[in-house]
Amino acid sequence: LLLLCYTEEAAVIVSGLKNTDVFVGESATFTCELSYPGMKNVQWWLDGSPLHNNFVTEISEQDGRIHTLTLNDVACHDSGTVTFRAGSLISSAKLLVKGILLLE
Repeated sequence: LLLLCYTEEAAVIVSGLKNTDVFVGESATFTCELSYPGMKNVQWWLDGSPLHNNFVTEISEQDGRIHTLTLNDVACHDSGTVTFRAGSLISSAKLLVKGILLLE
């Protein structure tokens, strides 16, 4: 009988964040998949500022391994670096919010 014990130290990022370009007013979604469920100290950041669940920022988790951040109704000033951290694991990607040029 072989028992496998998984520890947080053995966890790795299976699929990291990807750079995302969106237009003003759209939503931007970032997903990070971990190899191990139930990681503690999970946190999302935008340009060094911690993000929290609210009506603009949706933070969710599926199966304890797939972590998703959705930024709704983005503005130009939301452009920056999105970072996901779980324990000692870190993944980052760029968010570029593009303005809409109105031609008359």
